[in-house]
Amino acid sequence: MRKKLILSCALTGAATTRAQCPYLPYTPKELGEEAKRARDAGASIVHIHAREENGMPSWRPEVFQEITAEVRKHCPNIIINYSTGAIGISKEERTAHLPLTKPEMAALNMGSMNYAIYSKSKQQFYFDAVFENPFSTIKFVLERMNESDIMPEMEVFDNGHINNAMPLINMGVIKKKLCFSFVMGVLGGIPATVENLVHQKQSIPDGAHWQVITISRKQWAMSAAAIAMGGSFRVGLEDNFYLPNGEMAKSNGELVEAGVNLAHTLGAEIASIEEARTILEMNRVS
Repeated sequence: MRKKLILSCALTGAATTRAQCPYLPYTPKELGEEAKRARDAGASIVHIHAREENGMPSWRPEVFQEITAEVRKHCPNIIINYSTGAIGISKEERTAHLPLTKPEMAALNMGSMNYAIYSKSKQQFYFDAVFENPFSTIKFVLERMNESDIMPEMEVFDNGHINNAMPLINMGVIKKKLCFSFVMGVLGGIPATVENLVHQKQSIPDGAHWQVITISRKQWAMSAAAIAMGGSFRVGLEDNFYLPNGEMAKSNGELVEAGVNLAHTLGAEIASIEEARTILEMNRVS
């Protein structure tokens, strides 16, 4: 019996635009359609940022409600995972959508860091900011999640972020099964190497679930490493536009299909939505 892994799909981020990839979904309708493509190809979880119709990031609760309705129309049983991470947005704004939409999961950023995009060829920064997530904010977001019975997907951008979970576990604020996402390849965070992935995996508590999230085309190599180590992984247009052969993907479904094929090539199976719920010990269905 081959091990079942969970395949997540990040449908659209907050920073990329259609000038970079014309297939990025913006509107609730587009996100609902992309969720279906991802689900049909094999994804159990869809991670979603909200956008305005012009592509700018949105934190309006009504937009998240519209997205929820569209996703549920196309995929009644898929696990929805909403973002709560942002730069320059208050913790109250970042969580206002949670009690209204009650997703089964939500991303929880586990530490502060420099967050940048740098061009080697032009020797300049295209993006340079501080991603602030002090313990007071992390605890606040966790409490909002607990109020709506939402599982935190703990996004760790560096090794120290893993240890940031420990006092929150001790306080009893983290109540669900531990679910870590190793975000790798962001400038300011941990580089995307197999050696670093091994170190991340060795640093989490026994029994915790983990997945790798890799930014850029290194996604496929790092996903293969995660599969070989028994971990889950994420694909999607938020993280990477390109298929393993170097062609730009025309949908999130194409990226999920490539992820399923990669897993099968390496002797792993992708969990169904129901199996993913069991692995994550979820006790409710949205």
